[in-house]
Amino acid sequence: MSNSKDIVKEYIFPVGEKNEAFARYFTGQSYLKMLTTEGVGVANVTFEPGCRNFWHIHHKGGQILLVTGGRGYYQEWGKEAMELHPGDVVNIPAEVKHWHGAAHDSWFSHIAIEVPSEGGSNEWLEEVSDQEYGRLK
Repeated sequence: MSNSKDIVKEYIFPVGEKNEAFARYFTGQSYLKMLTTEGVGVANVTFEPGCRNFWHIHHKGGQILLVTGGRGYYQEWGKEAMELHPGDVVNIPAEVKHWHGAAHDSWFSHIAIEVPSEGGSNEWLEEVSDQEYGRLK
């Protein structure tokens, strides 16, 4: 398993600082590096093994994920989780309840692009339970 120094070397974009601003919406430790806030918000989000965000909804604008490293998951409410690998792209439509994060045994990193929208917002919901997460391979 890679340590944090190895992960910095493996990824294209900087891992960033501990994601303290949104820590209450994550199980485990994530890191955030804003790449740009001009016009469109683009961030590199890195998850330690087992880290995932809570269920959430992007109202009006949606989100695009570009997977850049490690192995992780994306799941929409009522559907099976999709395993993600570098090069995968996930288009998350507005108003879709979902979560994303690392596999239990792998670091995971993606570029998160906020789809611009007038009056767009994020609604953070319940935690992805250990039982739900534990069913993933």
